[in-house]
Amino acid sequence: METACYLVLTTFDNVDAAQRFAQQLVEKKLAACVNILPQVRSIYRWQDNIESSSEVQLQIKTNLRCLHSLQCYFKQHHPYDCPEFIALPIEQGASDYLKWLNDSLQ
Repeated sequence: METACYLVLTTFDNVDAAQRFAQQLVEKKLAACVNILPQVRSIYRWQDNIESSSEVQLQIKTNLRCLHSLQCYFKQHHPYDCPEFIALPIEQGASDYLKWLNDSLQ
């Protein structure tokens, strides 16, 4: 039986840090695949100010079995004080891709 799969979103302030983080997630089998989107514009409220910054978005593919460990890894290793960690369940996907995703995390 396959474990439920998730797409986790987060951001970094530069490509090098994002790439290192993504590499570590795949090496530690916390993620099967990480897509790096090199330029997104984020507008947000931080310490009662409206901020705008250029960021790098990561799209992290994982499963339910790894989700808690992934979140703990974020708390210890993500450079932001309050990093984005949004886990979206993957409701539908190609069965061979989802099988590969789960097999990659064992």
